[in-house]
Amino acid sequence: MPDIEIYDERMRALVRPDSLLQKLKGGAVHSEGPVYLHEDDSVIWSDAHGNRLFCLHADNKVSVLRDPSHYQSGNYRDTEGRIVACSQGQRAIIRREQDGQWKVLVDRYQKRRLNSPNDLVVKSDGTIWFTDPPYGLTQPNQGYGGEEEQAGSYVFRFDPATGEIYPVVTDMERPNGLTFNPDESLLYVSDTSEFDYPQGHHYIRVYQVVDGRYTTNGDVFAEISPGQPDGLRVDEHGNIFTSSQDSIQVYSPDGACLGKILVPETCTNLTFGGQKRNRLLITAGKSLYSIDLNTRGLQ
Repeated sequence: MPDIEIYDERMRALVRPDSLLQKLKGGAVHSEGPVYLHEDDSVIWSDAHGNRLFCLHADNKVSVLRDPSHYQSGNYRDTEGRIVACSQGQRAIIRREQDGQWKVLVDRYQKRRLNSPNDLVVKSDGTIWFTDPPYGLTQPNQGYGGEEEQAGSYVFRFDPATGEIYPVVTDMERPNGLTFNPDESLLYVSDTSEFDYPQGHHYIRVYQVVDGRYTTNGDVFAEISPGQPDGLRVDEHGNIFTSSQDSIQVYSPDGACLGKILVPETCTNLTFGGQKRNRLLITAGKSLYSIDLNTRGLQ
């Protein structure tokens, strides 16, 4: 398994003898936010800096779903199967309706515009939890610019059924990727503030989820090196898969680094796909990769 580094014997149970990394497609400026559609075995992902949204179809052909995409970044599916996404350009959470049109779900908190939503997950109750760093305002290739109106970079909980929105994490500098553990009692959030300044963070924090609505007791779960954590996913056993500069790193729920899935470009995000949910789909650099594993993702 030349693409796998094993640091803990528990990693061996997660991979297969034939687990090999495959480059599916290239051609993006900066690949981000993969999401799998089991109905037609396709993968949608963002060209976050190229301002486009791609789809890789089952016949291995690629189509452009949105151009411009308003700097769409993280993508997910809601409990009805619709794609919900972070639009850094529109400074909003958006959703693709059944007719193919994109609708803004929320773009303000306390009447002030959001910064630039970056990544999101949908909880089993249908609520959308998302990070809101200012990269679409501060980085010229990630949004349309503008002024920060929020008091900080928060993680928000938004209920599309009621329109209720409020911050659930306020003590991070640059929250980026996020995911729940299998029973949704824990929320993992990556902090990429080292991107902005050398003394910033490159770690994942873990929060306890209270009453399914709030978080408490944010602790450092793991420091990621080389590079920074970005996108996060959890498998059926509660193992945390995080992007990093050289690989997808895999951590057990107790915080031990089990191993790495080496990738030749800087990893940005990931998701589980395939009809058995055992195919790890990875966005890295300009490309989309995949590797088949011996574990399944939750979505």
